[in-house]
Amino acid sequence: MTKVLFGGDYNPEQWPEKVWQEDDRLFDAARIDTLTLGVFTWALTQPSMDVYDFTTLDQIVGRAAAQGRSICLATGTGAHPAWLARGHPEVTRTDFEGRKHRYGQRHNSCPSSPIFRRLSAEVAERIAERYGPDPAVVAWHVGNEYGGACYCALCADGFRAWLRERYGTLEALNTAWYTAFWGHRFSDWAEIEPPSALTEHWRGPDHTAFQGITLDYLRFMSDAMLACFVEEKAAIRRHSDKPVTTNFMGMYRLLDYHRWAPHLDFASWDNYPPDDRSPAWMALAHDLVRGLKDGRPFWLMEQTPSVTASRDVNPLKRPGVLRLWSWQAVAHGADAVLFFQMRASRGACEKYHGAVIGHAGRSDTRVFREVAALGAELERLGGASLGARTPARVALLFDWDSRWALEISDGPSRHVRYQQVVLTYYQALWDAGVDVDVVAVTADLSRYDVVVAPALHMLKGDLAARLEQLAARGGSVVTTFLSGRVDEHDQAFLMDVPGPLGPLTGVRVDEWDAREPEVVNPVRLGGADFPGRLVFELVIPAGAEVVGTYQADFYAGGPAVTKNAFGAGWGWYVATDLDVEGVAWVMRQALAPYGLTGPYADVPGLESAVRITPAGKRLRFLLNHNDTPVTVLACVTGIDLLTGAHIELGDPLAFPAYGVMILSEYS
Repeated sequence: MTKVLFGGDYNPEQWPEKVWQEDDRLFDAARIDTLTLGVFTWALTQPSMDVYDFTTLDQIVGRAAAQGRSICLATGTGAHPAWLARGHPEVTRTDFEGRKHRYGQRHNSCPSSPIFRRLSAEVAERIAERYGPDPAVVAWHVGNEYGGACYCALCADGFRAWLRERYGTLEALNTAWYTAFWGHRFSDWAEIEPPSALTEHWRGPDHTAFQGITLDYLRFMSDAMLACFVEEKAAIRRHSDKPVTTNFMGMYRLLDYHRWAPHLDFASWDNYPPDDRSPAWMALAHDLVRGLKDGRPFWLMEQTPSVTASRDVNPLKRPGVLRLWSWQAVAHGADAVLFFQMRASRGACEKYHGAVIGHAGRSDTRVFREVAALGAELERLGGASLGARTPARVALLFDWDSRWALEISDGPSRHVRYQQVVLTYYQALWDAGVDVDVVAVTADLSRYDVVVAPALHMLKGDLAARLEQLAARGGSVVTTFLSGRVDEHDQAFLMDVPGPLGPLTGVRVDEWDAREPEVVNPVRLGGADFPGRLVFELVIPAGAEVVGTYQADFYAGGPAVTKNAFGAGWGWYVATDLDVEGVAWVMRQALAPYGLTGPYADVPGLESAVRITPAGKRLRFLLNHNDTPVTVLACVTGIDLLTGAHIELGDPLAFPAYGVMILSEYS
């Protein structure tokens, strides 16, 4: 790579060749240098069980290579062919309600089906054997947006085998699942059923009688889909040593991406935020994906250039937002900026999804002009940011097990959603201009000054000891309500809440209150009141200093935020669901001893992010997420890599709405 890759998903098999010729011209005009090809071509390249036909894919790959474009080549297994479902009905999924699906949609392949796994690996191997030697192929793309779940008999057998491997004996399994409750004890592996609407659940997937069973099925299903990926990757490896990935979906709930990460050569993801007002949500997802591979750069595999088509309401990106969001990805570690889709589909469910080239094939649309302008800027940037790392000294822990365990728990509140709690704490860090690594609970924490662990419901392994070590050497740990509640089997610790986090936080919690979302109990922090909601833990200090107090109900005056001296550092505990302003107050106090707030922490909507290149060059990205101009004073001396302008310390920097600047700092 000599620059940030630029392009996206291209499906020329949907159009006649004369359209391909026009697309080539438009791609050149927009500086498109990379195409993701073949994502949904299984039925095209294998029209029946015993027939392979690469005629069209040969033309597509050959044409892209001849045009000098890099290719991210997919295995085509994002959707299985109709002939496979007809000949082998077992390849389709059984849903949570127990309904056996027929052919249709795309995420409809049972990950435990031997025939599906064999044939998907075979088609991946055929493609790798045929195109692996082509120098234009720079990466492999396995499957597409893995997700969903299956509850069929094959998955039941797979689950039992997975449980045997995990627990070894039924005695160990019964202990882990606490089957003494309701006399649920299993005396034969064959008695175990997938937890579904027909077995352990009521009112949907989050309401289960036995959280341990459901938690393990979530883990199993993530591993079962991972096994499909691993088999396709192994098939590719027999013919190619080029890097292999699959496109993740940010904070997608149903797959534990930390379990997947070791098997990917590089991480990639598709950025479709919940609305068009979520810059911190996107930054969090970027940092999470970057953290999957120990901070190494990732690919932004998909984003829309204009609108999505899958939501009830699909807002249009305002002028400049396409550019802003793309540069935000680079600021957080992207070495590729790719779109879905290059040309708009004519029919089916994504015909109104945004595209670089619309149905009319015009180059004079606003969207095309903005894409072309971004392509020109990426050319000017060249390889300046490639391989650069984020020098974060703050880590935020993100844990799928804690998320699952918390959200399938009966009590204390169904309104607490893990991702929202994490986002609130990340938002406070983002507003403060802090560079953050979002990492697994197993990550090495030795390089961080501050670790933030919101809603760390499940505490596994030696994490409590490692957090204590961080505080003992002078760092700070911030954790919250509903943390330290259960072990890896989702069983409550037989000790005071917050379990093994008690010594670090210096508190104990005997009781907790939960109220409807509209109920507010103010928390007084530094002379101001901030709303607390959902869960109100009644904290008893056991050495901790009281920093904030509840202002209402019978526990008015009781501790809501505490700070505990531990060694040379601190353990913070926040006992209720504060809003982002309240969390920001706490986080600013926790960050203060380390000087980690950014230079524009008090400028709303102006994002600051730093990357350091392999050569040691420091790049500062400044991004104005406001729809109005912003002017600040330069915090460094350097050169703006997008304009070539020399910037002196203290110079006024004027950002238009959605403006971007990349400063290469002078040493």
